[in-house]
Amino acid sequence: QVRLVESGGGSVQPGGSLRLSCAASVRSGSIFSINTMGWYRQAPGKEREWVASITSGGSTYYADSVKGRFSISRDNAKDTMYLQLNSLKPEDTAVYYCNAGISSGSINSPYWGQGTQVTVSS
Repeated sequence: QVRLVESGGGSVQPGGSLRLSCAASVRSGSIFSINTMGWYRQAPGKEREWVASITSGGSTYYADSVKGRFSISRDNAKDTMYLQLNSLKPEDTAVYYCNAGISSGSINSPYWGQGTQVTVSS
């Protein structure tokens, strides 16, 4: 009923930038609301870690490792969230996943996207 689709990943050199997008797609006619959205990442051999979150009201939160370099935003009219990645480092290499809490009636459920690869290498 609900799909989150990420895009914008790729390969860049250290110091480069990328912009990730996460679009929510809902079955036509469904009534829903998107609550807090967030980005997570998983590097090879490591556990998935939280990167950043944004509430429906626009409050933002960042992991210390990305604070000052990444910027999260959302366009509620388009049901889309973004992550601007600047000053990228090799340690930012990972699959990035978007997450959203979506409510329909009294039911609130978490949804995940399929992931998009970000590779930072010289």
